[in-house]
Amino acid sequence: MNENDRQQEPRKRSKWRTFFLVVFISVKWLVIFLIMIGLLAGGAVTGYVAALVKDDEIRPRTLIEQKVNENGLTGFVYFSDGSVIGQLVSEEDRRLVTYEEIPQHVIDALLATEDNNFWNHYGVDINGLGRAVKQKLLNEDQQTGGSTITQQLARRLFLSADRTDSRKFKEILLSLRMERYLTKPEILTAYLNKMPFGNGSNGYNVSGIKAAAKGIFNISDLSQLNLAQAAYLAGLPQRPSAYSAFTGKGEFNEENFGYAMERQRHVLSRMLETGRITQAEYEEAKAFDIRASLAKPSPKAYAKYPYLMFEAQRAAAEILLKQKNPELTEADLRNNPALVEEARQELLSSGYRVYTTIDKKIYSLMKKIAEDKNNFTPDSKEKGMEQIAAVMINHKTGAIISMLEGRDFYEEQMNLATQMIRQPGSTMKPIAAYLPALEEGLIQPAGVLDDSPIILKDGGKGYHIPMNAGRNFRGLVTAREALDRSLNIPAIKLFVEKVTIKKSWDFVRKLGITTLHPDDDYAQTGVIGGLHSGTTVEELTNAYGTIPNGGIFNDAYMISQITDSEGNVVYRHKAEPRRVFSEQTAFLMTDMLRTVIANERGTAHDLTGLFDKYGTIPIAGKTGSTQNYADVWFMGFTPDITLGVWAGYEQQIHTLSDNGKKRARHIWAKIMNETVKEKPTLFKTESFARPDGVVKATVSSVSGKLPTDLTRQAGLLTTDWFNEKYLPKEPDDALVKFKYISYNGVNYLPNPATPEDMVSEKIGIKREKPLDQLMDEIRAAQEKMPASSRRPLGQYVPRDADSGAPSKIDPRKDDGAVPSPPPNVRLVTEGNTVTIGFSASGESDVVGYRLYRSVGTNAFQKIGPSILTGQTYRFTDTIAPNTAYRYYVTAVDVVGKESAPSAIVQIVPEAPPVPVIPVPDPAEPAVPDAGTAVPDNVQAPTSVPDAIQGGEQPATESMPEQTAAP
Repeated sequence: MNENDRQQEPRKRSKWRTFFLVVFISVKWLVIFLIMIGLLAGGAVTGYVAALVKDDEIRPRTLIEQKVNENGLTGFVYFSDGSVIGQLVSEEDRRLVTYEEIPQHVIDALLATEDNNFWNHYGVDINGLGRAVKQKLLNEDQQTGGSTITQQLARRLFLSADRTDSRKFKEILLSLRMERYLTKPEILTAYLNKMPFGNGSNGYNVSGIKAAAKGIFNISDLSQLNLAQAAYLAGLPQRPSAYSAFTGKGEFNEENFGYAMERQRHVLSRMLETGRITQAEYEEAKAFDIRASLAKPSPKAYAKYPYLMFEAQRAAAEILLKQKNPELTEADLRNNPALVEEARQELLSSGYRVYTTIDKKIYSLMKKIAEDKNNFTPDSKEKGMEQIAAVMINHKTGAIISMLEGRDFYEEQMNLATQMIRQPGSTMKPIAAYLPALEEGLIQPAGVLDDSPIILKDGGKGYHIPMNAGRNFRGLVTAREALDRSLNIPAIKLFVEKVTIKKSWDFVRKLGITTLHPDDDYAQTGVIGGLHSGTTVEELTNAYGTIPNGGIFNDAYMISQITDSEGNVVYRHKAEPRRVFSEQTAFLMTDMLRTVIANERGTAHDLTGLFDKYGTIPIAGKTGSTQNYADVWFMGFTPDITLGVWAGYEQQIHTLSDNGKKRARHIWAKIMNETVKEKPTLFKTESFARPDGVVKATVSSVSGKLPTDLTRQAGLLTTDWFNEKYLPKEPDDALVKFKYISYNGVNYLPNPATPEDMVSEKIGIKREKPLDQLMDEIRAAQEKMPASSRRPLGQYVPRDADSGAPSKIDPRKDDGAVPSPPPNVRLVTEGNTVTIGFSASGESDVVGYRLYRSVGTNAFQKIGPSILTGQTYRFTDTIAPNTAYRYYVTAVDVVGKESAPSAIVQIVPEAPPVPVIPVPDPAEPAVPDAGTAVPDNVQAPTSVPDAIQGGEQPATESMPEQTAAP
């Protein structure tokens, strides 16, 4: 056997070496195994985390910085004196603070309880996160969440508040990213500006430390917060709703305050534990009376001044919209509420300061008047609450001094002064009829208008004949009287016939009325309120303000200035006065509206007693009402202010009570009386200024022209103011002498065959349209109108019809027959006066009646003037005592044919008394009285004279008035 073939004997190894080798190999494989498990676990975790955050966008630095600096700021609204009306917010109050303004003890309180390692971590606190994981895995009762201030801010800016793993991992990643781009002071400041702190004393949610200090402790300067207050505030962001000492109404919440104090003591304990305060500071802070330092509960501005706050929002939003798009009109804004709402939301979160023209004292007194139930009709289940709206304007500038938007915001949220559109009634007459007519010289206060019917075309009915409120027509009146009495027909004639509808509406639009509809161009009764929609209290008051302002229009405004959160002016009202009509026209209109109040016939005459300063402070104005008194208005002014008032119900189908019909002017007087007491300096101008070019002149009261001798003899004169440019130059030509016969209250030229005793002669008035012609037109129009719209012709006859000169011959035609005698003749005596009444004859061609009389046994003769058809059917006569009278009546037709006598009525004298002759007793001799002789020939009468035949015995009852049917 070779030596090489031999098996070598194994080497002997050290037991220690073997041991270490086994251990090494085992550890190696264990590490490899653990690494593999770790990689698998890490991959699983990474995959899990990736799955949770896969839909979360990676936010760039610019977006993070934008979100940190983006804050919804609280704005404010101010009265004209600079005092705060309220916060310009929906439900949140936010005020920004810089890092330099934050006191150290506020920072210490916050970090001690929310993020003790804030200055050292990079967005995530490992210890806090581990604690949170342990609590979650073990399902412990108290789970802190472990979020740093950076994490809380990330969640606030970008994420929801849901408690999910997905949100937590997103929050961690965002925090790490934010710590890369922002400094610690920037993060801390952003947190203290954005976090919610519950409700303030006014009920608003306060966001940010500065708003919290103001809303909870009424402290505006954070440096004034003491340690106890800082700890109280620092504890609130954890659970702001549970720790809020005030409710959403601004009321104190005892239970929540107790929770907040427990939280405050925890914050103080943490500050002591972390060495941020000493034991002495801790004891002092604990002893401080937080309750006593809380702000006093106060209602929200939106609760105290809801109408005003919302109106300020709306007006300011519209201003900002118009700045962006100057082409927008009032109609555009009215028809696009979504556009206004978008601008309003931007306004609410941008920290704007809105300065209004509203006077706090006057606004408060107007609000008090509206809230007094004694000033209104009691609420009705059917109608609801009687409402009121008013606007007071300084017409010299256009500034709205105050407004009354309704009686109760929680009953009706619409601002009735600026948003409600209602029919203006007769308040439209001055601005749509009289003002443009005065300006063009078509009428003057002493100019004459005919208050007689006007026939208007109506597509539905064929024709329409409007009426005055009193259902009558006064005939020829001056323009001043027509306006004093608020007569409809003269205004319609000016509007339709003289000025024309188009020119009237063009004029009205220049006065700031924006609510006219295209249909109104055809509204012949628009001047008395018959509009498609109507107008607002604000715009109508604004239009009236042009009159005392001498014809210069200043567009009404409520917002004087808007600034941003840093005080930079973004809007300032700029006055743009515009002359619409002359000073002379303004004065004449003012003076006409003055007598609407001053004259006893004026529709607002009761203001002479209702307005306490009447006679001291000059006033003028115009009443207005709509059909059945669904709306009532009064537009009144002094030389310095204009106040317009509306009253009615929310739904126009409901009408006002008898007292409610006077509501507008009565509330006007109450507001004025209180305003004079509170703000006497508003009424510094003693009289309405009279410009040059206005003179007084005496003219004919039936034509408005220069009086003639005949005019003076008739006493038909009137003296009034005139625009010198339009003084009349022509003599009065309205008075004429004429023969006439009256029929249905209208004068006609007599038929040549009509007897003279049926015809009269006098001096009368030649009208622009003779009444006889007008009646024919009305008769023809009514034939084409529905039966329900027709009225007896007599209702259209004006009061002065008997003075009208005729142009047409009596329309009655001879029927060829002799009239029948009038029936029902009767007689009544009273003293030495006898009245003979009768009924009309049945024939249509009868023009009058004659009375015939017989005295004693004499023949019958015609006596006295004849009675015409349509007059009172009653003759009178004077009689002598103890005399017999007989009467009959005849009818006479248009060509003079006379009827046979009617039944005869008579008066029979009483018979003389018959003397009574005593009969002597045969048993005793007759012994005559001394000095008395008894004639031998005296005998008792055997009969009474026969009564005169025919007729009735004298009547004693009263006689009803008898007239012919029209």
